[in-house]
Amino acid sequence: MKEPSRQLRWERRSQTPLLVLAVAFAVAYAVPIVAPDADADVHRACTVTEWVVWGAFAADYLMRLGLSTDKKAFVRTHWLDLGAVLLPMFQPLRLLRLVSTLLLVGRRARMAPQIRLTTYVAGAVVGLLMFGSLAVLSVERDAPNGNIRNLGDAVWWSFTTMTTVGYGDHSPTTGLGRVLAVGLMLSGIALLGVVTANIAAWFISRFERDDLVERAQTAAIAELTAEVRALRAEVGRLSSVAAPGAGAEAGAEVPAQTPGAAAATGAASGPTP
Repeated sequence: MKEPSRQLRWERRSQTPLLVLAVAFAVAYAVPIVAPDADADVHRACTVTEWVVWGAFAADYLMRLGLSTDKKAFVRTHWLDLGAVLLPMFQPLRLLRLVSTLLLVGRRARMAPQIRLTTYVAGAVVGLLMFGSLAVLSVERDAPNGNIRNLGDAVWWSFTTMTTVGYGDHSPTTGLGRVLAVGLMLSGIALLGVVTANIAAWFISRFERDDLVERAQTAAIAELTAEVRALRAEVGRLSSVAAPGAGAEAGAEVPAQTPGAAAATGAASGPTP
């Protein structure tokens, strides 16, 4: 068995710690937004947690880059991880580290394609709802004309925006809030397309599998029919060959009598005086 590379061994060992750090980062990101009136020590602890998690993500990225054999290909294929590390100062984008970690865990998971895709979609929906709600609440809560003042309004707005329903009862009024709304709408449309394509692919694969089974059964029936016909032909041929031979053997069992022998036999069988 081929021994895994050092990069793969590092990724396996760091998978669980990264997931724990991602959850810690999400909590630290959400607490100051959900509870802005919390104690100053709580806000300070959340800020420290965010920076510690960012440092851990940066160290993990640099470690994997150093262990990679093809560094250019690694940068191209892990651009989301790089973006999450290079954009720590933008408040609405810092949650991308959580998304990149979830994607990293999903890439390492050994699941069937349909299950993996379903997991990605479900995780993306939850992540986008969380990201959109917290991000829009952080930028719209203190807006002069804003109407998204609490977490309930933000979650409701995220639901209606992702599904492109747009009731209009809550909407962002700041420029950054509208940028977030555009991103959330596009993401919702993309996720809806992925879900529709996944369902269609499942039905198509099911129909193709049933069609293959039906074709195999039809081929087996045709093969059996051909074998039965061949057996019938062989039985008929053997019967036609065996019938004349049986008559010849029966005739051979009765010996032919000469005329003299027949007369002698008749005289011997005549009545005695």
